[in-house]
Amino acid sequence: MEAVTNNNTTATPAASSPEHAARLLWTLLEPVHAVTYFAPECLDAFEEAGLRGFWRGYFAGRAAPLGAVGPAPVTAAFFSFAPAMVARAVPAVWDTVAPERVLKVREDGARAALARLSADREREVEHAAALLARYVDDLDCGGRPLAAVNAALPAPGDPHARLWHAATVLREHRGDGHVAALVAAGLDGCEVLVLRAGTDLPRGELQPFRGWTDAEWAAAAARLAGRGLLDAATGRATEAGRRVHASVEQATDRAAARPWRGVPEHEVARLVAALTPLSEACATALRFPNPIGLPDRRA
Repeated sequence: MEAVTNNNTTATPAASSPEHAARLLWTLLEPVHAVTYFAPECLDAFEEAGLRGFWRGYFAGRAAPLGAVGPAPVTAAFFSFAPAMVARAVPAVWDTVAPERVLKVREDGARAALARLSADREREVEHAAALLARYVDDLDCGGRPLAAVNAALPAPGDPHARLWHAATVLREHRGDGHVAALVAAGLDGCEVLVLRAGTDLPRGELQPFRGWTDAEWAAAAARLAGRGLLDAATGRATEAGRRVHASVEQATDRAAARPWRGVPEHEVARLVAALTPLSEACATALRFPNPIGLPDRRA
């Protein structure tokens, strides 16, 4: 469950643009990455390593590329999690399992999950991993800490793990850009969730999974209402709030488009064709709706 709130519902870019490619490929890559949060093989791998409870595995798995860091950099990079929630897991998880071990555990879980979900599609997995590798190997990760630390990890040899690794680097690349867009829009971690809940996702899919108290949620809503972005009576986003939301999504697409600039349409179409059946298979391990804001693309 990623810490940012991408979605596929506003300000759709032109079909031939790199922004459109970035958004479309996000919808295909995110289910591949997200098996690490939902698939039983991944959850069991974290549990067997001693990370009891979903959130210990989540924070350890996603933060492990950063090293044995404390709560401050994790809160900053993940953005929309309440600091108190992060502090309950980090840095205590490193006393149980060192980051280097967590990296192996998350890779093993993802490999096992993808092997099951894409059974009888081994050649397609290899093909998709090879296609993505060319965009990950030379990816510019300037200003994108989570993308950078994941990109710096050695690419796995197993094709299932390699596909998951490439999907993870590209999703964190988009996520880092999304956080920058939210900060530039003057939104904090709780405010973005309140605004999203006032736009298209249920509050119950956001607040409990990010750890904000009712008092913190109400304070964020009051700040948004004071800016004219939220209707205080209904909790719905105002027209101004919807415009801010749309502008953040547009900025996210622009930032995420960098790897796809100059890529011919037929190459994007080739990627989409390779990823679609694998993404749909991975999506069967997810639940919808979800706190990621991922649209349901299951076949």
